[in-house]
Amino acid sequence: MALSSRWELLNKELGKWRNALTKARESGQNLSDEIIQAQMWFGATGQGKKSFVHFQCWEIVKDCSRFKIIPTAPPVVLHETPLHESPSTDSPLDSPMETESPLSRPLRPIGRKAAKAKRGATSNIDCVQIFEQIAKNNSLRFERDLKIDEADKARLEAFAIEKQHAKEKDDDEREMKIMVMDTSHMSPETKAY
Repeated sequence: MALSSRWELLNKELGKWRNALTKARESGQNLSDEIIQAQMWFGATGQGKKSFVHFQCWEIVKDCSRFKIIPTAPPVVLHETPLHESPSTDSPLDSPMETESPLSRPLRPIGRKAAKAKRGATSNIDCVQIFEQIAKNNSLRFERDLKIDEADKARLEAFAIEKQHAKEKDDDEREMKIMVMDTSHMSPETKAY
């Protein structure tokens, strides 16, 4: 919690320092004069703060995209040599004249009647394609269901055959036990059963 509140304060002060440096760089003075001017701007905008003291923090964050200073003034030129590197030159001699052809203009949007007619024409084609796709999907689904039903039927038949074999085996074992059973110690009624 303490770290986030500390960063919040630093973030505000670093933002104010960046704004002060931006204003100082617009004046076109050298680096030491820029820092003095930025300190004056910072003191004027800081609530109770006389000067900026977080130079170590500034050295770390000055290259971050949030704190970069974007030059707004044109670069200062001394003997046709720019002091600051500019990304592109805006000289009319460097850029050729561009002529706009009438074909490069964006096309006008179609009107309501044309849009309605187009929508009607494409909707019939779309409906036919959709119905064909539905019919194709239904036939595929029907074939898949038939295969599933055949597989289920074969599985049920195999299960019934296996069940019948198991029943016959149990009956044979029971009959064999009865046939092997010793009846000499049984009563005559039990023997008749």
